[in-house]
Amino acid sequence: MASTVLTRTPSSNGSQRIMTFSAWLKKSFSSGGGTFFSTGSNGNNVFALYFTGQEKLQIEYYNGSTNYFLRTNRVFRDTSAWYHVVLVLDTTDATESNRMRIYVNGVEETSFDAAFYPTQNFDVQYLNSTSYQNNVGNYNGASFFNGILSHVHFIDGTIYTPSAFGEYDANGVWKIKTDVSVTYGTNGFFILKDGNSVTDQSGNGNNFTVAGGTLTNTEDSPSNVFATWNALVSYPTYPNSFTNGNTTITANANASFGSTSPATIGVSSGKYYFEFKVTSSTINNSSIGMCKADMNFNYASDAYPYNSSLGNNGIHYLGQGDIYVNGTSAGNQGAWTQNDIIGLAVDLDNGNIAFTKNGSAVYTSSNGSLISGEEYTPAFYGYDSLSGSANFGNGYFGTTAVASAGTNASGIGIFEYDVPTGYTALSTKGLNE
Repeated sequence: MASTVLTRTPSSNGSQRIMTFSAWLKKSFSSGGGTFFSTGSNGNNVFALYFTGQEKLQIEYYNGSTNYFLRTNRVFRDTSAWYHVVLVLDTTDATESNRMRIYVNGVEETSFDAAFYPTQNFDVQYLNSTSYQNNVGNYNGASFFNGILSHVHFIDGTIYTPSAFGEYDANGVWKIKTDVSVTYGTNGFFILKDGNSVTDQSGNGNNFTVAGGTLTNTEDSPSNVFATWNALVSYPTYPNSFTNGNTTITANANASFGSTSPATIGVSSGKYYFEFKVTSSTINNSSIGMCKADMNFNYASDAYPYNSSLGNNGIHYLGQGDIYVNGTSAGNQGAWTQNDIIGLAVDLDNGNIAFTKNGSAVYTSSNGSLISGEEYTPAFYGYDSLSGSANFGNGYFGTTAVASAGTNASGIGIFEYDVPTGYTALSTKGLNE
């Protein structure tokens, strides 16, 4: 949602003292923070829920002179998992620390960098007012949330704990409740329930409008987390950059030295498939493939995944056409061109990988080229501004949907081309197939 604006202005006034906000969100790396819910007219008149530039979580009211807020000591940097964030406002409570509360994955945050609570019965004038626009995913057309939002609830006039929206599974993991039973109140809403729908599912008809940017659907969800590129790992001198929920990657403009970025999911067994679409005309020696998950991605010499000195480090298909297996060339199989889609079918049970280009086979390794029992992860090596978008099963290359979805033997994920029988997507459900 890095440039997307979802807006709605209430048609009647609601409670300005009591509200509950619940959302599931998956962050992309963004040192500039990002707002996921706000109301108000400008930066000096605002009620907002956001991540700070230091990646702390903050709930804040500010009217130019009065400032009430909570800011966590805890930082939120995980780009591989979904967070469930619940924020509660109740200025009627006699206990000061109950007037603003923050919960993450079912647990209340109690350690704060700063805490300034509202006075009792204070009216948050920008909340639930016909004079101020609600914004989901940004603040007033700026401070966009860089990531994915799902199952966004706003409750007008009633306090709910996280158990209304989530629950622990048998393994003690906090998971989503896809259907909840709450009283939404006059201005309450429930959006982004199924994909990118901004139609209110609360029964109130408080629909939102996509007022700017592109709201892209994704298969990635709190109940099935897909791999993305890991934006926290990249050689710092010439780092890659990331957009579209960390599915699109762009290499540094340096033309002599690049950087390798792994994905957020590593695997040591099973059969998986993903695709990579080349979106730039500059190709050179960038590569896509699988590498050992314990590579030192922040070290200069490891920036070359096809370097023979690194030994059994994986299998890579270079833009100029060469295939490298554990640092040794396996011949040239045809260079990439702009808009080519490279497919990878990875068989960790037998240690092999097959590459396709635009649906046609170009190379299949043999004799256990990947080490049995070793953990591998998808990896992109790039320099000289090469860019491309991975489809780990989301059904999109960047913001563009696949042209004609192929078949998927496991029924998990959407891909451009047919997935080999027995293979699945790199996702939490795929790992459990």
